[in-house]
Amino acid sequence: MSSLNPRPYPATAHRKLAFIGLGAMGFPMAGHLARAGHTVTVYNRNPAKAQAWVAEFGGSSQPTPRLAAQGADMVLCCVGNDADVRAVLLGEHGALAGLAAGALLVDHTTASVELARELDACARAQGLHFLDAPVSGGEVGAQNGQLTLMCGGAPEAYERARPTLQAYARAVTLMGPSGAGQLTKMVNQICIAGLLQGLSEALAFGQRAGLDMEQVLEVIGQGAAQSWQMQQRGPTMVADRFDFGFAVDWMRKDLGLVLAEARRNGAALPVTALVDQFYADVQRMGGGRWDTSSLVRRLR
Repeated sequence: MSSLNPRPYPATAHRKLAFIGLGAMGFPMAGHLARAGHTVTVYNRNPAKAQAWVAEFGGSSQPTPRLAAQGADMVLCCVGNDADVRAVLLGEHGALAGLAAGALLVDHTTASVELARELDACARAQGLHFLDAPVSGGEVGAQNGQLTLMCGGAPEAYERARPTLQAYARAVTLMGPSGAGQLTKMVNQICIAGLLQGLSEALAFGQRAGLDMEQVLEVIGQGAAQSWQMQQRGPTMVADRFDFGFAVDWMRKDLGLVLAEARRNGAALPVTALVDQFYADVQRMGGGRWDTSSLVRRLR
């Protein structure tokens, strides 16, 4: 079974690409690039995953990020956190060491603003172009090639990267200078955390009241309460199924970035801080790998 769903790809100039990180998101994202006609070399810390990708999509794999990046017009990275990004992009064996002046580096990892600005400075020092471009849409969005990309960087870097990024995106938007993509993703996660807590409380309330919650969701989904989270996760929350999409462990990582940035800029995030602690409760329940809609489990 294919790890991605076919989609029409916009006609773009052929590029030699390197994709670093073949997790739940990166595997199909890199696959869309190959299906769009680009030459793709991959690197993954687990070589078996890289071999599986090559078996499905062609291209090639390399044992280090530096070797994967050599000769590439553009390197794309999608890993777990700041430390992972530094490990695969910086240092003797990092992708930056393999790039020639003029190449593009795009980091899709949800990471800190500080890291985005650090990478931008490192790239500029080598004559490279850099975008921080975290994504929203989850595994389904990656498989369908329908992600939303929030980019930070110079306009010329964005314009060069955008046609290639459209292979797995429905929207690619430049939000401002380096770091603006990461800040926009933080806004996204604040919204999701609050929405999911509200949805969890509503479902738990309705179930305790004895309502048919599938019918309730169908009715209120036609009105002002409607949201993507309600439409996609409401029925699975009612069914007590939490093996979809974005894991609690990763949401806590993201909210940690949000709360650290809020301490720096003085923003008041009382609801977000509270929901972060609710996710900590879910982790203590053994739900670190459950998806983020599992907040409702605390209330049952």
